[in-house]
Amino acid sequence: MDTGTDAVPTVSSTSDSKADSEPFTKVKSKKTQKRKRGQDGVDMDTEGPAASKRPQFPPISGDKLKGSDEMRKIPVPAHRYTPLKENWLKIFTPIVENLQLQVRFNLKTRNVEIKTCKETQDISSLTKAADFVKAFILGFQVEDALALIRLDELFLESFDVTDVKPLKGDHLSRAIGRIAGKGGKTKFTIENVTKTRIVLADTKVHILGSFQNIKMARTAICNLILGSPPSKVYGNIRVVASRAAERF
Repeated sequence: MDTGTDAVPTVSSTSDSKADSEPFTKVKSKKTQKRKRGQDGVDMDTEGPAASKRPQFPPISGDKLKGSDEMRKIPVPAHRYTPLKENWLKIFTPIVENLQLQVRFNLKTRNVEIKTCKETQDISSLTKAADFVKAFILGFQVEDALALIRLDELFLESFDVTDVKPLKGDHLSRAIGRIAGKGGKTKFTIENVTKTRIVLADTKVHILGSFQNIKMARTAICNLILGSPPSKVYGNIRVVASRAAERF
């Protein structure tokens, strides 16, 4: 009995001595590791290099900015040959004198070709001239199309009547008639209220004007195609136009 009791404490004493001799290793939790990583990332961002100065480049001369001569070709359909021939001087003069471009009508390809030259100062003048000629070929008067050269915020938009509603035969003819009105009355009213110019060419509708005005005219024309009576369309246009006038 005595020997049994004496043996137990000796075993515990030996285990204590082993525990004292072995070093204690502390296990790190995952949360503390994540926090440390986040702190290291923040420190690295704050200790980054100072913001570099903006590079300063000298202004480019006009000759380098132009590059090689550019050309635009505008195809002319057969039914617009005679009006183009009659109004050629009115088209030719602003393109050459005001925009400093070269223009010619190619008889073989039936295209109006517009090209830049050494005297061309503004790069955007080529796009203006191309839009001007395109507007005339679509059916606008030369005086109306000239606004594309003089003003910057003017655009052309074209769409088909059948894009709004797939109509055929007499239904299509009646829709076009509703847009035009008796003697062109409806078309002129939309033009005057929205300050745009509209051309009806078969089933195509072309609108010339500013972005907001084109939107108003397009909405009115779409309502007429869908079957709204002109009196209702007039009222809606006048309300929208008066609101737009109050804003500006």
